[in-house]
Amino acid sequence: MKAIVFDFDGLIIDTETVWYHAYKEVLRGYNVDFPLEVFVKCIGTDDATLNAFIEDKLGLENIEIIMNLTKENHKSRMELLDIREGVREYLIEAKNLGLKIGLASSSSSQWVEGFLKQLHIIDYFEVIKTGDQVEKVKPDPTLYIETLEALNINANEAIAFEDSANGARAAIAAGLKCVIVPNEVTKKINFEKFHLRINSMREMSLTQVISHIS
Repeated sequence: MKAIVFDFDGLIIDTETVWYHAYKEVLRGYNVDFPLEVFVKCIGTDDATLNAFIEDKLGLENIEIIMNLTKENHKSRMELLDIREGVREYLIEAKNLGLKIGLASSSSSQWVEGFLKQLHIIDYFEVIKTGDQVEKVKPDPTLYIETLEALNINANEAIAFEDSANGARAAIAAGLKCVIVPNEVTKKINFEKFHLRINSMREMSLTQVISHIS
């Protein structure tokens, strides 16, 4: 193995669980229940399914209103959020092992890099590819393919770390080994294909993960 590639949302910090509760609270104010099974379809990809749900329940004219209210709700909840356990240790261990480190996220570069700077971990990443740099986001494999090209390595020389089904599909389609590290809202998802699943990065060291799937 020559590299590891991280997803961002839900993996490095659990923004996904926060988004779910933010949407659920806002929609509750409109007497709309927001099932988790609807939300998980949106994780790791774009908002098309989410927008369709809101349009179906409240009409097209309310999508922007709901989005803006949810962003404010999410912002206040995010102030208390910290890096997921074991992430920083994996980054340090990867550097010590001489591995390249990339990041592939469907979110925007402003969103991703803002949090990476806030968490003081942005300098660990040699390559950061985000949704605003490609035509298609996950589950399309383009983000991973372009990350591998920028790192100048082959797919079979890298491990992807993902928390969502859409992300796992993208990683597998690009030819990477894939380790699932689910969060509170993705732990009940039925992941189709992966090489290893751990509850958190505290469960196994990076060296143990590499040994397990190599």
